[in-house]
Amino acid sequence: MNFHTRKWVRPGDLNPNATLFGGRLLEWIDEEAALYTIVQLENKHVVTKFISEINFINAPRQGDIIEIGIEAVTFGRTSITLRCEVRNKLTREDILSIAKITMVNLGEDGKPVEHGKTKIEYVSDRVNS
Repeated sequence: MNFHTRKWVRPGDLNPNATLFGGRLLEWIDEEAALYTIVQLENKHVVTKFISEINFINAPRQGDIIEIGIEAVTFGRTSITLRCEVRNKLTREDILSIAKITMVNLGEDGKPVEHGKTKIEYVSDRVNS
């Protein structure tokens, strides 16, 4: 799994327990999943359809640096299913895991459309082909 995105837990991200608010972390994950999908499917029109059980393992605190990892699991006809792990950048302590996030490829009309992808591609693969 590649961990590309890092976030710094700041005072405005905290809940009343002085730990990272779960909703803020889910916002960051949803954004990262969308960006990953846009790059993979080469289409900026994507939406989140499904997020499976969210397993909160440890709670980050103010000042922690976390990193979000996203990985493609399967490619559907109009969708891509991802998995996600979040960990503490410095300690490598697990923070959260999500087994499935399904993102759907949309056409200009906002309806699901086939994307034609079957495997992970990297920008270098597209440039050299």
